[in-house]
Amino acid sequence: MTANEEAEYYVTDLCPAAARARGKSSCPRTAPGRKDHGYLLGVQEDYFSKGKNESGDSKLRFETYHLLWQEMKSETERLQEELNKNLFDSLIEFLRKCHSGFHNSSHWGYQIKLREIPTAALILGVNVTDHDLIFRSLTEAIQNNVTPYVVPLKAKDCPDIKHLLQKFVTQLTNCCGDVKSKDSVQVTQKTSCSMDSLTTWYKTVTKKTGPKMPSKKRITSSQWQPPPVVLILKDMESFSTKVLQDFIIISSQHLHEFPLILIFGIATSPIIIHRLLPHAVSSLLCIELFQSLSCKEHLTTILDKLLLTTQFPFKISEKVLQVLTNIFLYHDFSIQNFIKGLQLSLLEHFYSQPLSVLCCNLPEAKRRINFLSISQCEDIRRLPSFRRYVEKQASEKQVALLTNERFLKVETQSLLENLHVYHLNYFLVLRCLHNFTSSLPKYPLGRQIRELYCACLEKNIWDSEDYGSALQLLRMLAKDELMTILKKCFKVFNSSSETQLGSTAKKIEEFLAEFQNLDEAKEEEDASGSQSKGLQKTDLYHLQKSLLEMRELRRTSKKQSKFEILREKVVNFIDCLVREYLLPPETQPLHEVLYFSAAHTLREHLNAAPRIALHTALNNPYYYLKNEALKSEEGCIPNIAPDICIAYKLHLECSRLINLVDWSEAFATVVTAADQMDGNATTSEEKNEIIHARFIRAVSELEHLGFIRPTKQKTDHVARLTWGGC
Repeated sequence: MTANEEAEYYVTDLCPAAARARGKSSCPRTAPGRKDHGYLLGVQEDYFSKGKNESGDSKLRFETYHLLWQEMKSETERLQEELNKNLFDSLIEFLRKCHSGFHNSSHWGYQIKLREIPTAALILGVNVTDHDLIFRSLTEAIQNNVTPYVVPLKAKDCPDIKHLLQKFVTQLTNCCGDVKSKDSVQVTQKTSCSMDSLTTWYKTVTKKTGPKMPSKKRITSSQWQPPPVVLILKDMESFSTKVLQDFIIISSQHLHEFPLILIFGIATSPIIIHRLLPHAVSSLLCIELFQSLSCKEHLTTILDKLLLTTQFPFKISEKVLQVLTNIFLYHDFSIQNFIKGLQLSLLEHFYSQPLSVLCCNLPEAKRRINFLSISQCEDIRRLPSFRRYVEKQASEKQVALLTNERFLKVETQSLLENLHVYHLNYFLVLRCLHNFTSSLPKYPLGRQIRELYCACLEKNIWDSEDYGSALQLLRMLAKDELMTILKKCFKVFNSSSETQLGSTAKKIEEFLAEFQNLDEAKEEEDASGSQSKGLQKTDLYHLQKSLLEMRELRRTSKKQSKFEILREKVVNFIDCLVREYLLPPETQPLHEVLYFSAAHTLREHLNAAPRIALHTALNNPYYYLKNEALKSEEGCIPNIAPDICIAYKLHLECSRLINLVDWSEAFATVVTAADQMDGNATTSEEKNEIIHARFIRAVSELEHLGFIRPTKQKTDHVARLTWGGC
């Protein structure tokens, strides 16, 4: 199994579109992280040790990959919880206010008297693939803090009001732990599903359960209020207008007995509510809007915590990052798909790079270096970055590095430590430069830090024209702006005590003190100047003459002020930091151990190309089936190939209109080629019928895939819809 196939095996569940384009199907039951997780770990580990990875450290590499990914995954989950915390808190506060309003004479109580259903319009954005995760977390939060009766529904499960009520009743009863109440509702479901029966069930259940609301505070029975029912419509835009109208009208009639709260999941705009619902129905909703955090801000946070840090040793190259961000920005805006692409990069790195066993925390990597085998030492010597490093050393050291394993291991430990220090300094200076350039006009180095990071990964950033333009704009900053940016940079450098940039924070602090001294000196000059100006009186002619003289003097001398001199020092200081610490990773020895750079492999798996994949599968079935008998010379059609492959190859030789009779005879000739070679030229009538049935099935499959279609021009012909190979 090749590395590409191995990565496909793992990404089948991660990227179904890529799996379909490659001729595979997603199988959720056997996907990593599902029920058979333990068994699958063993299966993955077996595949991990095949092919190019038949080495003693394949198991260790797989375990390192699995451990590192679990850490990164838990970090992403924690980040997403933090990012959604404000949204969930405001929603929960809204639900609690509605709950108390059902029983008190408050604003909400007044709205309920008017039969207005409290409704939260949750604007989530167009990243629809991430909505399920958000609603899952939201459902748990509501169940833990507000009410156990939370029902999420999708439009595909509710084609009409009958199915909506059935789904609503079924899931609502599953929220209740009382078996008797479930049985009673099951009987009700068989007879009729209506809001009347649901209201009766709700009264019965709330009377039986009593004060069992999930709350940290103890509530007495006299203070206890029956919990509301929260219905979440995940994809409100996809619901039928009639279904929504009927449900809202029916629910508003029972609102005083059945406290219902609606949550609309909206991907586009809240205007869709008024487009789907007429005024008579929308007036029955008391709507409050809630806006989720932008998916771009999510991406920035994920990149900041996973890649722009030394917490995780794994890194990706500029081209790989560009592939992932392009898919995010131009296809789906999905954070989950971006994370899965990052997981695929991590997996491919540990599969294809033998030295990825050292892609772990620094103390563990140093320990593993002592146990490297002779073949692994040779792998280190073959690294391009290490070879460039050896060429720069003295002749004696070159001989020792190429012949002495012990000396090589010691030097490798030193190089890995230098690489760790390089990353510490790199990310601090990167954040400092971003603080300076993110607010410049037209954003020459990008507005987001990922854009600046891509530019720094690609080449020496100071060699680009955009960097020169940024420095020119920095030399025009006002004092207040410059001091604000310097304070941010001081916090960045002062936050880390492990780097060699401790003196940088002191230098920035000195710059801030000098700017402060300039303010005090300027105030004294202004005070003295105002006194002298008060004594001077002149006419308009002398004033114009003095202004012209001052302009001519400035044109000839161009003497810089103290602020301009200090500003120039600050810009030069930042420029020196950039040139010293923002070197591209390719300049660092052993960067291949930590960096994944096979962007073409990632693009092949994540950027689905269905037409190319289908043509490859039908024109060359050996590519996927790996059957040696299917190997054939170009232009030949093996008779043992799948029927659809034979029919596809034959149809490529036809013009726009294909005669079905000729096509069928050619198909039968290829299929019966083996019998003719054995001397059995005549075939029975039964065999002819079987071959004819196989041909019809192959033609139907090609029509289903969109290669041909029936035509009215000729009754016994079909029209070809594609031209050329791919």
